[in-house]
Amino acid sequence: MIRHSAAELAAALEAGETTSVALTRACLDRIAEVDGSVHAFLHVDAEGALAQAEASDARRAAGETRGPLDGIPVAVKDVLATEGLPTTCGSRILEGWVPPYDATVVTRLREAGLPILGKTNMDEFAMGSSTEHSAYGPTRNPWDLDRIPGGSGGGSAAAVAAFEAPLAVGTDTGGSIRQPGAVTGTVGVKPTYGGVSRYGLVALANSLDQAGPVTRTVLDSALLHEVIGGHDPRDSTSIDQPLPALVEAARAGASGDLTGLRVGVVTELGGEGYQPGVLARFTEALDLLVEAGAEVVEVSCPTFVHALATYYLILPAEASSNLAKFDAMRYGLRTWPEGVESPSAEEVMRATRDAGFGDEVKRRIILGTYALSSGYYDAYYGQAQKVRTLISRDFAAAFEKADVLVSPTAPTTAFRLGEKLDDPIAMYLNDLATIPANLAGVPGISVPSGLADEDGLPAGFQVLAPALADDRLYRVGAALETLLAKKWGGPLLDRAHALAEEAAR
Repeated sequence: MIRHSAAELAAALEAGETTSVALTRACLDRIAEVDGSVHAFLHVDAEGALAQAEASDARRAAGETRGPLDGIPVAVKDVLATEGLPTTCGSRILEGWVPPYDATVVTRLREAGLPILGKTNMDEFAMGSSTEHSAYGPTRNPWDLDRIPGGSGGGSAAAVAAFEAPLAVGTDTGGSIRQPGAVTGTVGVKPTYGGVSRYGLVALANSLDQAGPVTRTVLDSALLHEVIGGHDPRDSTSIDQPLPALVEAARAGASGDLTGLRVGVVTELGGEGYQPGVLARFTEALDLLVEAGAEVVEVSCPTFVHALATYYLILPAEASSNLAKFDAMRYGLRTWPEGVESPSAEEVMRATRDAGFGDEVKRRIILGTYALSSGYYDAYYGQAQKVRTLISRDFAAAFEKADVLVSPTAPTTAFRLGEKLDDPIAMYLNDLATIPANLAGVPGISVPSGLADEDGLPAGFQVLAPALADDRLYRVGAALETLLAKKWGGPLLDRAHALAEEAAR
């Protein structure tokens, strides 16, 4: 049961072949079985999930289902506020904090009838590409427990890859949904900026953060995207217009016909620095798109070579501002300085932030504060914003030549735990191909493209579309998924299942 897609499980519920309680129990049993090794979850709400599943079954019996995913369990990244459940953002500074409200994404999950299994692990405040920066220990990749599951949303991706949850929600600030998707063999989608509400999403970088689906199939992502997406008046950045027909696009793409589609290969998002096996799977996937009727053109986006530097000025600057609210005065951790009998508020704040924030968070706060400081603002942050505009213009020019842009999702497969932990620059390079989409606000999807020859680990194929054209992602992604499944003889994650079973034993 746990190996079926969410769409298949929804069909089984509709046909009366199973119940939401049975599905939820199966997921909880799976979590109990393997999560001690994978560590995808920070908090599991078994009681709450089963109660929501019972309510779903009661609605179904009364003929009052709330939509196609009513009764399908879901996991939520621990950066989204959940009323009555801990929300720690993977940080000690929020240890034990229980929000008094739900994020809009969570509200929409509840309203659609999806039982929430719990909160998934993440790099602290979403700062990282490996989920090793969590204050509560790293998550491990179900394909190889000695390797990272990507980040910052490695917990959500690992939960889906290990069959602990059929659906999960992540957030993507510079690739934190797509890069974990690539290295765990799952589907990860970053919607158009403003297409999914950020209300209740604990901000890392307001102009970059975007919640989105993590699933095992493209259709499942489309179904979940339609649940969580759409305008929210509580979010000032929310786009006030309907979502495109995402599920319809995914179903159309599954036919494998891409006749007339122009696919742009971005010159700057490949070549040197990319693992040969990753590039080989990318080329093979591209050939399949051509066989399906797509026309491939090469496009150049020159400013993309500056995207990484631009991102690592804008993000720390916004993070420095956002994390200033964790001051020990209002909520969260409060630590008293040692040896000070009557400490001042500033001394308590300093001691708390020193004890509550990890090294990566401190590193980015320092960098961001420096970039915003008097005398350096124009030289660093101001210049980065100008380059960001140029990156958006490069996207606009590229989309005049192509309907979608494609690249490998990540330069390499999953690296070993600890391998890059002491080398921040090497860690940052994992987001090389994903960052431009966040800077420009355009949507992107990562679809499994196969296994790299060097290590037998998953690689990802990234598709980018113009803003508000999220439906193109689902059409192309579903087509590629269909073509690759024919080539492999079935879903890629069937192999991950066997590995996860072995790990559990």
